[in-house]
This record gives sequence, C-alpha cells and structure tokens, in this order.
Amino acid sequence: MAERRIGLIMNGVTGRMGMNQHLIRSIAAIRADGGVKLANGDTIMPDPVIVGRNRAKLEALAKAHGISRVSTDLDACLADPKDEVFFDAATTQMRAGLLTKAINAGKHIYCEKPTADTLADALAVAKLAKEKGIKNGVVQDKLFLPGLRKLKMVIDSGFLGRICSVKGEFGYWVFEGDLQPAQRPSWNYKKAEGGGIILDMLCHWRYVLDNLFGNVEAVSCLGAVHIPERIGEDGKPYKADADDAAYATFQLEGGAIAHINSSWVTRVRRDDLVTFQVDGTHGSAICGLHKCWTQSRVATPKPVWNPDQPQTIDFFAGWQEVPTTQDFPNGFRVQWEEFLKHVAGERPDYPWNLLAGAKGVQLAEAGLKSWAERRWIDLPKLEA
Repeated sequence: MAERRIGLIMNGVTGRMGMNQHLIRSIAAIRADGGVKLANGDTIMPDPVIVGRNRAKLEALAKAHGISRVSTDLDACLADPKDEVFFDAATTQMRAGLLTKAINAGKHIYCEKPTADTLADALAVAKLAKEKGIKNGVVQDKLFLPGLRKLKMVIDSGFLGRICSVKGEFGYWVFEGDLQPAQRPSWNYKKAEGGGIILDMLCHWRYVLDNLFGNVEAVSCLGAVHIPERIGEDGKPYKADADDAAYATFQLEGGAIAHINSSWVTRVRRDDLVTFQVDGTHGSAICGLHKCWTQSRVATPKPVWNPDQPQTIDFFAGWQEVPTTQDFPNGFRVQWEEFLKHVAGERPDYPWNLLAGAKGVQLAEAGLKSWAERRWIDLPKLEA
C-alpha cells in the first residue's frame, strides 16, 4: 500500500463557498482523515496550495486548517509541474479564461459552476480539455444531498410509476442590507459582475433534472428584479439590476413537466430551503436537503372541494418518511473524493465533467433568452 500525493492549485477559496465547502469541509477534512482510499489499498493525499490576492488572508486561512502552501502568483503555480489539478471557485466572469490557461498548462480541471458566462465559452473550454486529454470535473453538489439521494432511490425502485410532473421551490429572503446585513454578496445582484439567479440556479436545475427525471428539452422562463436597490458591503445603496427571482417551466425527455421557482425574495414556509415534489402514476415523493417522504397510490386521500367548511383532512399525515439507512457525508466532499479517484485512474467514467457544466450554461442562457423574448426555447443536444 502506498500514498499518492496529488497537488492541487485552489483558486478562489477565500470566498464563502470556496472556503467553507471546498477547502474546510472537503480538502482539509480529507487530509485530516488520512486521505482517500483506493480499491487497491493505496491512498490519495491531496496537497493544496491556496491562491489569491491577499497573502495575509491566505496565510491565516492556511494556518487555521493545516495547509502549508499559499501563493499570490497564479502563473507560477500553473507552471509548477508538481501540482497537477487546478480548482477554481472565483468569479464566473473570469472562469473560462482561467480554465483555458490551466488546460494549456497541462493541469486537470475541477471547478465550480457556471463554467462560463456564455455557452460558447463553456463549450470551448470543454472541447479544449477533450483535445488536450485533460481530466475534468464540475461541481454538481446537489446530486449528493441526502434528500435527493433518497429521492433517486425512490425513483429507481419504480415506486412512482411513470413520472408526470416535478415541482421545485428554492430560495429564501436575502436581506436588502438596511434593516439587517445581506447574507449574500452584492455582486449577485449586479449584471455587470455576473450576477442573477437565472445564471446561478438554472445551472443547478439542469443537472438535477437531467440526472433524476429526464433530459431537459425546452424551457420557458420569466425572470424578475423584485428589489431594485440594495445596500452594499460599503454601506452605500447600489442599483440591483440582475434578476433576483426566476419562474421556469421545463419540458423533459419522456414527457414529464417540471416547474421550479427560484427566488431570493421569498419567505420560507415549507420543509426546507429547497424542496422537490415528484408526482407519478403510482405514487408521489417530496424531498428537501436531508429528508424525503413518499405517498403511494393506495394511501392517497380523496378530498372533495368544499369551500364552505374547514378542511378535515390532514394532508401531512398521509406521507411516510424514507428512513436514513446509511451515512451521508458532505456532498462537496463526496464529489471531491470521486474526482480525485478519477485523476488517480480508478474511475475512468466520470460523468460530471465540463460538458455537463456546459449543459447548465446552455439552460441558463436559454432561460435568459426565453425571458427576453417571452417564448419557449428548445435545447439542442450538446457535444464537445
């Protein structure tokens, strides 16, 4: 048994998502637990260098989490042959350019989504990686959530029968910054900085819909800017011109219809920040981030519309929770481990790649076009 070092160049991990999910809960946690075990008994040990502009911030972060290497020189890191993987969780607008530079430097690629802010750029990066023989992966974290994994098991069991529809609700109230500080950075609400919930969330919904319910074939989307002015990190008001809500309907391969509301301007009265209800001919299921419930055809109540008396049926009581029968580690960590195995050669079939990422950008771009032109947009098949 041997330990194999894999050098990682981690760019953009001083931000909220990059720091919490990718550095602390994934790579630092993997290192603390002794690495990733391979089927042959060997161990992969990721060895990250964290890259950014603020050396003091990088050094403090590295010291807190047992990381020995930091750098403010990305070009020098890309030129170093001992680091074979480039990871990016920085801004969407710079991503395609950084990925292209890293691919040309011979680095394997793992990155957050969207992989670019246009489909043309996303496809160009995917094609370049294929041409260069570069292993590549894109974060598709929601596939590894306990709730969605339980839902996938329900679907695979045949419990639902033929799926008719999917209804998704995502979001919460992001404070404007006056009464309470905003819990999302201001760039999310600025077009010029790559903001907007359509570009952000439709990339997620593409891989969720494709992998669980059927490939997306067409979309009709209406966006909105419900809060036109917010308060920035500097305490000053700014114009919020990027969409903060999206109401989208999707036609799926096989005939199912999906509708997902995505909003940073909604107050939550449901089981979780995101829920999916799936209705099929033989049963239904509903899941959040961690839990999943089902209702079979024979257990479905028979309500009668009567507005003249209070509802007598407890509609929550007829659902059965899917039990938790296994441990569900952090979803970001699970996908990191799968990608590291892919780089090590243990998993040649890695489906969550740059082409899959480009499909997410395709759907987001189609959603924006649908909103602008007020019509359905078909999604042709993509190839890298």
